[in-house]
Amino acid sequence: MTDTAHERRALAARLAQAGVLSSPHWRAAVEAVPRELFLHPGVFLPAEDGRWRPVTAVGTDPAEWVQIAYRDESLTTQLDGHLTADQASGPVTGSPTSSSTTPVTVVDMLEKLDVDDGHQVLEIGTGTGYSSALMCFRLGEDNVTTVEVDPDVSARADAALETAGYSTWTVTGDGLLGHPCRAPFDRVIATCAVRRIPYAWIRQTKPGGIVLATVGGSWHYGTGLAKVTVAEDGTAEGEIIGRSSFMQARAQAEAPIGGDLSARTAYADSERESKVSPLLLEEWMPAFLAQLAAPGARFTRATSLEGSRLLYLFDPDRESFAAFVDNDGTWMVRQGGPVALWDAIEQALTAWQEAGRPDITQVRLRVTQESHTYWVDGHPALRWQHHLI
Repeated sequence: MTDTAHERRALAARLAQAGVLSSPHWRAAVEAVPRELFLHPGVFLPAEDGRWRPVTAVGTDPAEWVQIAYRDESLTTQLDGHLTADQASGPVTGSPTSSSTTPVTVVDMLEKLDVDDGHQVLEIGTGTGYSSALMCFRLGEDNVTTVEVDPDVSARADAALETAGYSTWTVTGDGLLGHPCRAPFDRVIATCAVRRIPYAWIRQTKPGGIVLATVGGSWHYGTGLAKVTVAEDGTAEGEIIGRSSFMQARAQAEAPIGGDLSARTAYADSERESKVSPLLLEEWMPAFLAQLAAPGARFTRATSLEGSRLLYLFDPDRESFAAFVDNDGTWMVRQGGPVALWDAIEQALTAWQEAGRPDITQVRLRVTQESHTYWVDGHPALRWQHHLI
């Protein structure tokens, strides 16, 4: 096996220079844990025409494999919930369903978890097992429990952890439920995105403990890293501490909106000029706010046969839509269904603009067994409560 000590030290140096690695404990972990062990049997690299090129650990030049393993980027390890690189003989199409997240994101989250010696940590989403190994090095394997919903992914992570010298508490099952294996925990960290923090995670965290998770809708951006502290009464409160992007938890993942979009939006109940441009939804903070104002909404882009840009909002559960047309710089919106999706989002975006466009880091949240509440201090119009059914 190729010695990658030099690459690990170089990675730690880059992470420190980027400002995400400051603790000597986590630096020691990055320098000790070989990332390449957690990429077997291989990865998919972006290729032409939106396809993926499989690269396997076995059969690839060792120097090239090491170079790939220590790239400062996320590396896709599974497509469509089952396909791994060793099962593909050439470029393939598919949607990523498991990956080794970029080390910048992994280490930044671990630093923000504020762990201390002796803390018991629950990780939701084992994935490749790389972040699990970093936590095992920092805290000791007996203090780390990791949950993975995909049994194949879990098996590969277990094998990699064993090769790296760790035997942590790995649970295969529905990570959204949170398993009561060793509760309560001092820290809970999710390496997947969720529409809202499951209350089970709050319930399994000690008072004073921290839950760290990426929250937002099913959009590929416009999500935030929530950090909440659990109180004695079983509630949790905190803030969005920055932007964050992860694959959606399997139990909450949604299929892309497809079919004939023009047919789905053929019968509108109203049509008017929009007060704000729907292009705002392509910006991070407005996208986050839109998902607070209309939690079930999903943003879709398309192109007409004539090549013009088309924008849509759909809420499949409420059978509602909003369709946008650019009329020489003026956006017209057509809405249909029982819920006027754009009305709620437009109101939120207008209030945000009037408040001086506060950043996502100014959003606070409170989690109870009954609801999630988000707000921006000092701005009553920027407040949303999502009741749990």
